Amino acid sequence: MTGTDLSHLPLEGLHAAANARFGAFAGWHMPITYPAGVMKEHLHTREHVGLFDISHMKLFEVSGSGAVGLLDRACPLDAAALATSQSKYTFLLNDKAGIIDDLIVTRLGEHRFMVVANAGNAATDEKHLRSLAAAFDVTIKPLDRVFLAIQGPEAEAVLARAGVESRGLTFMTGIEPRADWFMSRSGYTGEDGFEIGLPEQDARPLVAKLFEDERVMWIGLAARDSLRLEAGLCLHGQDITEEFDPASAGLMWAIPKQVRETGAFVGAAALRAVLAAGPSRKRVGLKAEGRQPVRAGTSLIDGDGKVAGFVTSGGFGPSAGSPVAMGYVAAPLAKPGTRLYAEVRGQRIPVDIHPLPFTPHRYRKG
Repeated sequence: MTGTDLSHLPLEGLHAAANARFGAFAGWHMPITYPAGVMKEHLHTREHVGLFDISHMKLFEVSGSGAVGLLDRACPLDAAALATSQSKYTFLLNDKAGIIDDLIVTRLGEHRFMVVANAGNAATDEKHLRSLAAAFDVTIKPLDRVFLAIQGPEAEAVLARAGVESRGLTFMTGIEPRADWFMSRSGYTGEDGFEIGLPEQDARPLVAKLFEDERVMWIGLAARDSLRLEAGLCLHGQDITEEFDPASAGLMWAIPKQVRETGAFVGAAALRAVLAAGPSRKRVGLKAEGRQPVRAGTSLIDGDGKVAGFVTSGGFGPSAGSPVAMGYVAAPLAKPGTRLYAEVRGQRIPVDIHPLPFTPHRYRKG
């Protein structure tokens, strides 16, 4: 894909002025790193506050008397059980229980929900939802918003100084603090953090206000990737795709027990069959011996040289101080401490299955 084919962030000029290095990601022209570099950007987020432009992601408002019914059909979700302002991590599944996308759904009112979808899947998600929506009294409205993530242990204090009150939010809640604003408290870094979707004319002065605080630094896609990998969080298109179901991906915690058993969501029968038989492979954390990272696509073999699995995400973890990775292995091998080997340029690098996350989560849950 050439640069002219890519979608551009509304605030791209601000990133260019900050001397960002750009690259293609999920059909978007995205800032990958800034002059500080990946290591400093990563550690700054863990220690202070990182500001991420995630406007490539898509916000959908789902409303109408059939909104609960649509979401329960589209996702393994009990939308009616969500309290107003409560957010829930969930999925769109195909008929075989493969993960079309992972989403965050927030209840805004009795018949109104906000859905946050991944960049590369926004068009597919919208088409999928609209195909199911024909059976329900519901409106699906894609929103044109700048989307910013403010992540790190000082995020709440930084927002307060910028005039944005956030203390009423706890982990996995979301509100509309102002007209055409959506604000949630979750995060893709393992740190406490917030996401704000807002019109461009509001976003520019907010960004300027945030940068009056020396604790704030622009963070690019490269550090976002190392942060989420250390936190053991999946990247759709790598760690989860339509080839993987939630049971194999270790994500069944996101599906309520009653929904697993009786929900009428797309892919329900296939997922129940996987659960009954037990998944044949499982997503695991992987820690390589030494300093050589193992990258996505790397094959994993056991001590006898037999294929045991593969890596889906990998790199160096600045906070962990070592290479970190995730991947899938045959279910009997998915135990912490199991020794496998990664084949990297003709060498066999010892890799141990490691509990996730590599860096403890520090969400504000109360």
